Amino acid sequence: MSDSAAWNARYAAGPAMFGTAPNEFLTEQAHRLRPGMAALALGDGQGRNGIWLARQGLSVTALDWSDVGMAHAAEQAARAGVALRTVVADATSWDWPEAAFDLVAWIYVHLPPEDRALACAGVRRALKPGGLLVLECFSPAQEGRRSGGPREPALLWTRAIVEAEFPGFEVLALLEGAVRLDEGPKHQGLAEVVRAVLRRP
Repeated sequence: MSDSAAWNARYAAGPAMFGTAPNEFLTEQAHRLRPGMAALALGDGQGRNGIWLARQGLSVTALDWSDVGMAHAAEQAARAGVALRTVVADATSWDWPEAAFDLVAWIYVHLPPEDRALACAGVRRALKPGGLLVLECFSPAQEGRRSGGPREPALLWTRAIVEAEFPGFEVLALLEGAVRLDEGPKHQGLAEVVRAVLRRP
């Protein structure tokens, strides 16, 4: 499922396929958040992470290339009574604003290496000095597990990839290991992930 039409079909067929609750690692960073911070929920699908960030009092933009997903996110945000700006765009070609965000949440966004590099460059551009990147993605050890993730090894993340894509960033947390997922029908069970919290200098 590597294009927007395919993701549109998945979201249309299975609402809340990754659940409605936010990513656990993201919620663990709540102590780093302050009301009024500008946040970007990258690849936010049906809005579960962006809506949670908005509930914390942040000014949130949710970006995804699925218009079906973003429409669902906007609907759920309205029901929750929070403001959520939705943007339908490809992260590799979006006109990333400069120094616009205090936080970027990169949760389970897996791209081919060339596309990943473009999106990472966008994040580096869009974070304000001192801004935070919170990232969780599947690692190579996830191969063969049924708890989610891409089948193409090139799409998986490692600690080394994180360090290479964000040179000079302060590492507040960076680990690679096993976690237990309970995020809707598509992310269930023991999984191997990379988790990172980085601060732009």
